[in-house]
Amino acid sequence: MATTTQQQNSQRIPGEKSSRPGLAFFLGWLIPGAGHMFLGKWTRGGLLFVSVLGMFLIGIGLQGKIYQLNTGDILDLLGFAGQLGLGLLDAIAHLFNLGAPAVFVTSADWGTKFIVVAGLLNLIAAVDAHSLANGRKAS
Repeated sequence: MATTTQQQNSQRIPGEKSSRPGLAFFLGWLIPGAGHMFLGKWTRGGLLFVSVLGMFLIGIGLQGKIYQLNTGDILDLLGFAGQLGLGLLDAIAHLFNLGAPAVFVTSADWGTKFIVVAGLLNLIAAVDAHSLANGRKAS
């Protein structure tokens, strides 16, 4: 019996860190870098937090557009989907009416791009945390 347990342990994938990859994904989506921090990857999680938060704050500072769901325009819908990747930051932006409702100057257009790309980067990071947690990717 003990050798069976040892064989199962030796057959684990080297990158396996957690038995809860869904939680790593959810935490990583909700708070940038939190999924990696949950897995003990403090440096990577911290860098992701600073990067995503920095891009979001730069976008807000440039008066980037915060997309709403009900506009009916396909490009607004895609922008909204990208911003959903921000998790809690997106909720804060909507709650406190951050950003601009429409783009009037070129810098606001750049700000909008920063906000959407921050959301997409956060989604990629959350998927990475999920892959690390379930052992598909070695650290």
